[in-house]
Amino acid sequence: MNIKPTPKYYTSIGSLCDIFDREARQMPVQTQSVDAYNTWKIAARAKLSDILGLSLMQKCDLQPLLLSSKQIECDIIREKWLIQTEKDVWMPLYALIPPDANEKTPCIIAAHGHVICGKLGTSGRREFAVVDRQIDVYNADYGIKYARQGYTVFCPDARAFGERREITRQGEREDFFICCTCEYLNNIAIAMGRSLTGFWTWDLMRLIDFIETRNDCDASRIACLGLSGGGAQTLWISAMDDRIKCGITSGYFYGIKDSLLKLPNCSCNYIPGLWRELDMGDIAALIAPRSFLVETGSDDGLNGERGLANVYEQVDIARIAYDLFGAGDRLVHIVEEGGHKWFGNKSAGFIGQWL
Repeated sequence: MNIKPTPKYYTSIGSLCDIFDREARQMPVQTQSVDAYNTWKIAARAKLSDILGLSLMQKCDLQPLLLSSKQIECDIIREKWLIQTEKDVWMPLYALIPPDANEKTPCIIAAHGHVICGKLGTSGRREFAVVDRQIDVYNADYGIKYARQGYTVFCPDARAFGERREITRQGEREDFFICCTCEYLNNIAIAMGRSLTGFWTWDLMRLIDFIETRNDCDASRIACLGLSGGGAQTLWISAMDDRIKCGITSGYFYGIKDSLLKLPNCSCNYIPGLWRELDMGDIAALIAPRSFLVETGSDDGLNGERGLANVYEQVDIARIAYDLFGAGDRLVHIVEEGGHKWFGNKSAGFIGQWL
């Protein structure tokens, strides 16, 4: 049977964009005064807690278990831990401990993005050929780089990645090893009133709880940073938990309509009801006046069809909140020449200044 080419497709995205234009951002950041901002912050966090499913989650005993400890390059100790973030939900992570850490050191959470093999990428496990290749593509080994600078660095596996992949992509087939099970897990989570982004945020909150129990960590000085999906994790944990004192998000800061509605993206980005309330700049405004750096590749395709204009608009929204506190120098936006990757040219100095 000969099948004729379809002359026209009757799609729904245009209609959804119209709905977005009419109904989006009904809970924008309030900057008339500090009191107005603080009232908004309480209400916005409560709304986001419900939307993400955080309000449904319950703390449990972390039951931290040290699985291994090994000295690696530069006399750094790489510990592998397992902690319980919810009942019967476990998060494996590396703690990269710099040499001579005899006193409490500032800490960094290195959140990984997609296609860098989870914590193996951020911790620089180049002995695996596929990890080595992905690190080179995305400059993704930023966790080990900060450990070399004297920080205690935590590199967790986010849910749906690495050792936390669900049944649909388990095993050591290379494409499974690189990728994730975001779609499978987020579909189920949404059906149960939760979300994958909520899971990530909750797990990082529990990681901070774990950091607070360690004698070698200064829990008053914790930073979080990451590329792409790691940038999303950084944005959300920084917005929802004031224990993060410094955040750096790379390759993940843009207007929702252009980059997550018009542009196909991983299913982990889709949170029911979010867009009706806030845009990304409003989420970042929750971080004020704590320090936050946004790193953008000039040619990053995730910026959307309007490119950098789609990023600048969101930075401007957040900046109004920072200016309200007289903290404009704590929000920094760096545009680097290039695509979707971690650059890190200004991040070390930024963390050193504010952490």
